Amino acid sequence: MVFWQEKPAFGLTTEDVQVLTNAKEYRTELLRLIGAAKKRIYITALYLQDDEAGREILTALHQASLANPELEVKVLVDFHRAQRGLIGAAKSDGNASMYCDFQEQYQSNVKVHGVPVKAKELFGVLHLKGFVIDDTLLYSGASLNNVYLQQDERYRLDRYFLVRQAGLCNSVIEFIETHLLSSAAVPRIDMRPLVKFNDIKVAQKQLMRELKSASYESAAEASDGELGVRLFLGLGRRSNKLNRLIKSLFDTTEQELVLYTPYFNFPAPLMRSLRRLLKQGKQVTIVVGDKTANDFYLPPSEPFSKIGALPYLYETILYKFLKSQKRHISNGNLNVYLWKHESNSFHLKGICSDKRLHLLSGHNLNPRAWGLDIENGILIDDPKQHILEQIENEKQAILQHCRRLTGPQDLETMDDYPAPVKKLLGQAKRVKVDFIIKRFI
Repeated sequence: MVFWQEKPAFGLTTEDVQVLTNAKEYRTELLRLIGAAKKRIYITALYLQDDEAGREILTALHQASLANPELEVKVLVDFHRAQRGLIGAAKSDGNASMYCDFQEQYQSNVKVHGVPVKAKELFGVLHLKGFVIDDTLLYSGASLNNVYLQQDERYRLDRYFLVRQAGLCNSVIEFIETHLLSSAAVPRIDMRPLVKFNDIKVAQKQLMRELKSASYESAAEASDGELGVRLFLGLGRRSNKLNRLIKSLFDTTEQELVLYTPYFNFPAPLMRSLRRLLKQGKQVTIVVGDKTANDFYLPPSEPFSKIGALPYLYETILYKFLKSQKRHISNGNLNVYLWKHESNSFHLKGICSDKRLHLLSGHNLNPRAWGLDIENGILIDDPKQHILEQIENEKQAILQHCRRLTGPQDLETMDDYPAPVKKLLGQAKRVKVDFIIKRFI
């Protein structure tokens, strides 16, 4: 028995799981669920942006609260991200200003809280996912802004699962209430004056110590073994149950492993497992976004910013991997797909093992997620393949905008990059800080 099977699963039926395949469906379903909510709405996301889509969601939350004063509405976002402007923008109070303005306008029961994972955003953020609305969990790696919700034409593609299971939803809410909202380190950030980090830094350290040993409560009644779901939490490199689960999925795959990641930069333990799988002749499929589909990508026609070099750095890592695995690509054991669709971006993450185990997570399968951010994930165990048709439909919708790479020659190299990118990456390599940068991306 692998370790994750020791944890009882919440039982599901085929009808309890619905897989959405695009951002418009995500937005429509989220708004529908908010409008129909009867008892509780708990939203946990990296950010709720001050833009058209973010304001639409926040308006819907306040209106739902006013229409039903008994409705619990709580939003949790990253403390630091909420109190800064967009990268490159002028200094401001960020999205928190919108939260305060809406609370002053509506005077509803909506509460927005900020969760500080580290002293600075660079060293770790709130990356927990999942929206609980009554007894439905809408689970996606997506946050809330114009591109994630496809407010206009552009979208950022993610994965979107609806799981209707009351016990699962209760477990998510119990964790939020017990481990987050009960802490003095998680203040409201929709009321002025805004709390400063220095005011909560002692409580924040205590919170992080507690979270490293925290977990989601298991089901009181286990599933019948046909279809079930388990919740996992991860923070830090030690005693990280989500990391342990991910490593286990790599190591126990018997036939086929399918990986979705927006940023190609596997942590060393996963890269070792990946190479071992390929040597054993297992089938590995990796779907990753083209550098132009990376959310940090800046077209050469736009003013250069250092952050815009990141997509090129990811591509250099992918290039080296393809070069080292040419024989597995040639014999068909390794299939690497590059996603690109017009000017849209790619943010999918997750793992499918042997068409039975499906991990949905905000975990980017990179060093940052492995050791810095606080992450969660839900593992759907489907031994009789009840939801496989939906999973395959999702996969085909994703692959529609992909091309299979036949080797490193299918990618650009440093010589092809814009001069500012080439200069910056060259400097990083010469002074040997590139390996340090890779730990934070």
